[in-house]
Amino acid sequence: MEQRQEPRPELAWRRLPFGAEVGGDGVHVRVWAPGRRSVEVVPEAALAAGPVPLEREDDPAEEGWFSGWVPEAGPGTRYRLRLDGDLLVHDPASRFQPEGPHGPSEVVDPDAFAWTDAAWQGIGREGQVLYELHVGTFTPEGTWTAAARELPRLADLGVTVLEVMPIADFPGRFNWGYDGVCLFAPTRLYGGPDDLRAFVDAAHRLGLGVILDVVYNHFGPDGCVLPLLSPAWVGATRSEWGDAPNFDGPGCGPVRAFYEANAGYWVDEFHLDGLRLDATQQLFDTSEEHIVLALTRRVREAAGERWTLVVAENEPQDPRLARGEGEGGLGCDALWNDDFHHAARVALTGRREAYYTDYRGAPQELVSSLRRGFLFQGQRYAWQGKRRGGPAGDLPPAAFVHYLQNHDQVANSLDGRRLDRLTSPGRLRAMTAVLLLGPQTPLLFQGQEHAASSPFLFFADHQGALAEAVRRGRAEFLAQFPGVLGAPEALPDPCDEATFRRCKLDPHERDLPGHAEVLRLHRDLLRLRREDPVLRAPRPGGIDGAVLGPEAFALRFAGGQHGDRLLVVNLGADLDLVPAPEPLLAPPPGGRWRVVWSSEDPAHGGSGAPAHDDDRGWRLAAHMAVLLAEEGSP
Repeated sequence: MEQRQEPRPELAWRRLPFGAEVGGDGVHVRVWAPGRRSVEVVPEAALAAGPVPLEREDDPAEEGWFSGWVPEAGPGTRYRLRLDGDLLVHDPASRFQPEGPHGPSEVVDPDAFAWTDAAWQGIGREGQVLYELHVGTFTPEGTWTAAARELPRLADLGVTVLEVMPIADFPGRFNWGYDGVCLFAPTRLYGGPDDLRAFVDAAHRLGLGVILDVVYNHFGPDGCVLPLLSPAWVGATRSEWGDAPNFDGPGCGPVRAFYEANAGYWVDEFHLDGLRLDATQQLFDTSEEHIVLALTRRVREAAGERWTLVVAENEPQDPRLARGEGEGGLGCDALWNDDFHHAARVALTGRREAYYTDYRGAPQELVSSLRRGFLFQGQRYAWQGKRRGGPAGDLPPAAFVHYLQNHDQVANSLDGRRLDRLTSPGRLRAMTAVLLLGPQTPLLFQGQEHAASSPFLFFADHQGALAEAVRRGRAEFLAQFPGVLGAPEALPDPCDEATFRRCKLDPHERDLPGHAEVLRLHRDLLRLRREDPVLRAPRPGGIDGAVLGPEAFALRFAGGQHGDRLLVVNLGADLDLVPAPEPLLAPPPGGRWRVVWSSEDPAHGGSGAPAHDDDRGWRLAAHMAVLLAEEGSP
C-alpha cells in the first residue's frame, strides 16, 4: 500500500491538500490529475490574469499534481478547471457549487463565519438519542435556516444528536443525497456553506450534536469529475451502485488522502461532531490499514479535544467496525442494527418477506437483540445463503444503533408508508417503549415522533436515460416484496417533483388529535430515559429478559441501590399469567412493584387498561407495555 500523502512543506499552510485556498496573494488551487497533460483555472469574471495555467509539481514522489496562484481572486470568485485545453469541469474539491455540479465552483473562506461554540465539548457514544433528518423534506422550506427553527423543539423532545442525510452537492432540484458528486460542497439547495455553519452553531447552543451521513462507496452517476482527472481515481471493484474509489490499487495514495481530507473537513470547517459512514461493506480495500480506520482516525484528529461520534452502516454487520484500533477494529463508535429493526417489524406487521424472511418477530428475538445486539453473529442467513455477522459480545449496548424506522426502511415499500400505518396503535406504542427504554442507542426518523402523515419515498431528480435507469432499478429492487411485485405500475416516479414534495413534513399536524398523543408518548419516554437513574446509566450486563407468552416478554434492568426496573411487553391478546413461574417478574425482596409508565395511559392514546401484578396474579392487557419500579425507589 502507498504511504499516506502528507502535504509538501511549502504547502503546509493549506487547510486541505486539494482545491482552492484563500491566501495573501490571491487564491491557491491544487489538483491531482495524473491522467492530464495540463490543468488551467478559468475564472468566470474577467480578472486581469485571465485563465491561469497550473504548474506541474516537480516532486517525483507525487506525480500528477498541478498547483498555482490565481491573482486577484478571492472569496466569491467563480471558476472552472480546464483539462488539456478544452474540457471545462468544476473543481472536485470545491467548497460550494452555486449553480450545481455542472456549473462553476466558488471560492469560500472557511474562516469568515463567527462561531459561538468555543465551549462545546462534542459528543461521546454513551447516552445519545439520534434523530435522522433529510434537510430538503424536514420543513416545508427545505433549508438550513428553516431546519434551525425546529432545533428547540427537538431538544425539548429529548433528542441529543442530529444525523443529517448526505448533503454533498448533486444535480437537479431534489435528491436523497446518496448520488452526491461534489463531496466538499454542501448542496446549494439548502443554502450556502455559512447557513450550514449557522445550523450547527445553533444546535450546539442547545446542547445538540450534529453528525453527517457521508457516501464514500461509489461515484454519483451524473456530474462526478474525478474519473475525468485520471483512471487512477477508479477502483478495480465496482460497487452495487457504480464505480467505486481506488482505495488499494496503483496510485491510491492521493485518492485515500482526498477521502480522508473530506472526513476531517466536515469536522474542522463545519464543527460537525462526527460522521455516519454509508454502506461500509462497499468500501473495497485490501490495504494493511483499511480506509475506514483511516477515516475514523482523521475525524478524531480534526476534532482535537472535542469528543466525536462515528456511526457505520454495514449490511453484513461486521462487529470489527465498532472495535478500537488497539483491539484489531476499525475505530467506529457504533453500528446500525438491522437485526433489531427486522425482528421488530415482523412482530408489528406479521409480514415475513424479502429480507425479513429470516426473522419471526418472536419475543425471543427481541429479548436477545436487547441483551446482545446482533441476532446473527456467525449463523447461516438463509436470505443470502451465507453466514452473517460475527461474535459481538464484547461490544457495549450503546455500540448498537436501534431503530423502528429510517430513510431506507420507510421507503422500501410500495408507497413509503410509515410504520404507524402498518400496525395497530397499541403495538406501536409498546414497541416504541422497547426502543426508547432499551440500553442501545435509539434512532428516530424525522416525523416518527408525531406519526407524520407524509410518506417517505425514494426521489432523485435525474433526466433522460439515467432517469429511466433509476425508475427501472427502483422497481427491480422493490419487486422482492410480493405486495409491490403485483402492482409495479403503482410505484411513485422517483424523478417526479411531486414525489419529493409528498415527503415534506407538515409542522402543523403535530398538535392535531392522533399526532399530539404520539408526540407526548415520545417526549415522556425520552424523559424517563434521561431522568431515571437506572435507565439513564445501564450497568454492564445489567439487563435480563424472558419470554412470557407467544407475543409477550419481560426485560429487567438491574439498578443496584436505585432498585430494579421491569418492562413488561405484550404485543398479542390479553394474557393472564396465573401462575407466573418466571423469576424476572418477582418483586424485590420485601417490596412491591409500582407502575411508573404505561403505554395505555390515555394521554398517549391508550385505553387506560391496567397491566400490573396484583394479588390475583399478573394480568397483561393486549398490545401494551408497562414500566415498573420497586416501591420507594426514585
